[in-house]
Amino acid sequence: MKYFFLLFLFLTDLYASTIQTGAENLEGYLPLLADKRVAVVVNPSSVVGDTHLVDLLLDEGVRITTIFAPEHGFRGKADAGEHVKDGIDTRSGLPIVSLYGSHKKPTSEDLKGVDVILFDIQDVGVRFYTYLSTLHYVMEAAAEKKIALIVLDRPNPNADRIDGPLLKIEFRSFVGLHPVPVMYGMTIGEYAQMINGERWLDKGITTDLTVIAMQNYSHSDFYHLTVKPSPNLPNDLSIALYPSLAFFEGTAVSAGRGTTKQFQLYGAPLYNKKGFSFVPEPREGAKYPKHEGKICYGVDLSSTSLKAVRNAKKLELDYLLDAYKNYSDKASFFLKNGFFDRLAGSDALRKQVIAGSSANEIRASWKADLNRFKQVRQKYLLYP
Repeated sequence: MKYFFLLFLFLTDLYASTIQTGAENLEGYLPLLADKRVAVVVNPSSVVGDTHLVDLLLDEGVRITTIFAPEHGFRGKADAGEHVKDGIDTRSGLPIVSLYGSHKKPTSEDLKGVDVILFDIQDVGVRFYTYLSTLHYVMEAAAEKKIALIVLDRPNPNADRIDGPLLKIEFRSFVGLHPVPVMYGMTIGEYAQMINGERWLDKGITTDLTVIAMQNYSHSDFYHLTVKPSPNLPNDLSIALYPSLAFFEGTAVSAGRGTTKQFQLYGAPLYNKKGFSFVPEPREGAKYPKHEGKICYGVDLSSTSLKAVRNAKKLELDYLLDAYKNYSDKASFFLKNGFFDRLAGSDALRKQVIAGSSANEIRASWKADLNRFKQVRQKYLLYP
């Protein structure tokens, strides 16, 4: 069979480990799709070797009716937060339905005639990465329509860290729907089981869920992503630093969008230290970057050791505290739209930074919540 050959190619790829993702376990889920009308939730990370999952399934005779595309779109070219339009995939001729912007949840019309939904998107293990919210709304729609959902599990490149403030329900938004820490240490398949088990969907409904698990994986494993999970996470270091630097999205400080070192540096025109500078310019995935065309002074983290970031096993607060301390206009540091609080999951972190709390003091305030979350998390783990 063709899929056995593709699996062989993947396992012999120079960049691949011995980990087998759920998408590569075709014998585990192709029988579940036989004679079914299938909707897929996919993006550029949905690959088996060098082949996109949609193309592979079509070659295997799977009847795909609809492609659902999350933030950044099916081909992954859109900016963060940019409205993604519906359309037609030029390669397959299949309709693409955006699940971003005003249309975050599949409608009854979108799911008309669908027997099963297949979800395969690479996550990075961070609460405010919006693919988790897309998963939530797809699960909810599937439950309401009594449609089976299959999640093809993939590694979490930040799975070895559980850290950060827990989200308070009154701060729910598309960048955080659930009471979990910023870094929750679970794969997307495990997380789907937690959504179901904790009854976080509307009215406590649950989804007919199947997770196609990985083989030879543990949460402590390093896994190099050969496909960018989104346009502004270009390499392993940016993925590892993203949980710490993404807080700057809710401030006047740039985290490197509009440069070639996205989420590997930070700075702003009003940052007081002048030893390093960069100028954000329009690029793919950042058409209108913060401080476009302006000199931003700040800190370059691109030479930081990936091993050191992983070994620290924590969300790094020093970057945020340093930026606030050295920002010349404290009153304008946090954006007035409340986005920082939505990223943090409450207003506590912002108030702690303004009050001059130390990293250790802030971290101590998370301890009880993190301990409670770890007990909940344990119920849904598929891997050591």
